[in-house]
Amino acid sequence: MRRTLRTTLVGLLSATALAATPWFTAPAAAGPRTPTAVFTDNFDGPAGGAVDASRWGYETGDNVNNHERQYYTDGTKNAALDGQGNLVITARKENPANYSCWYGRCEYTSARLSTARTFTTAYGHVESRMKLPRGQGMWPAFWMLGNDIGSAGWPNCGEIDVMENVGYEPGTVHGTIHGPGYSGSGGIGAGYTLPGGARFADAFHTFAVDWSPNKITWSVDGNVYQTRTPADLGGNRWVFDHRFYLILNLAVGGYWPGDPDGSTTFPQQLVVDYVKVSGGN
Repeated sequence: MRRTLRTTLVGLLSATALAATPWFTAPAAAGPRTPTAVFTDNFDGPAGGAVDASRWGYETGDNVNNHERQYYTDGTKNAALDGQGNLVITARKENPANYSCWYGRCEYTSARLSTARTFTTAYGHVESRMKLPRGQGMWPAFWMLGNDIGSAGWPNCGEIDVMENVGYEPGTVHGTIHGPGYSGSGGIGAGYTLPGGARFADAFHTFAVDWSPNKITWSVDGNVYQTRTPADLGGNRWVFDHRFYLILNLAVGGYWPGDPDGSTTFPQQLVVDYVKVSGGN
């Protein structure tokens, strides 16, 4: 998922919030240790409510880099709690606010949420349980960017795609790393396909990475499907040794998924049960 928007960051906390966020827990003084939950959001709250602003901020705008078709908004019309413990990111074929996109008047709206100014982690187990949208042109993603993107730029900051799906592959998700010399279509990754022709839009599934120094492992529903280390980079630089932040979004169209067509129905939803990070620092 590329990486830069013509964007504004809306409703985000200052970086000093990292020192006082309520989801940090102190480790036990003695005895057996389990991974510390450093970030957890179960998306509890009333139906129609907004995400917790102490955890997530909106990234708004369009994305010319990927030729995506949507405009990311900052309201509950496109990202809201459902009252049943889920966050629902909704892509709609509408533009009531008359947003402008790189190609003219925007045809779709959706949402992109990040922890860019509220939470970062270096290493750990990063996991989300989600039910994906369906249809040509849909592009949901759960991913991470290096928090030095402002100074290093993309792809030097590094990108870890925990899960991406494109609508024309309803039973397959992809996990990828991007860095200097291996970015965009040259990213290094692999896919995971559900058995028996099952589709990710039909049920919830758990997507995770286990990230440690010089090693990242991807899994779906606990099934490991790839591991990457510096040995996979062909001599290029491993840039996954610093703090990253989390991103959830539902894109519409773009170079990889292609644009929606007559078979695509709207609205489409990315339903997120929870996001959690444990064992990081």
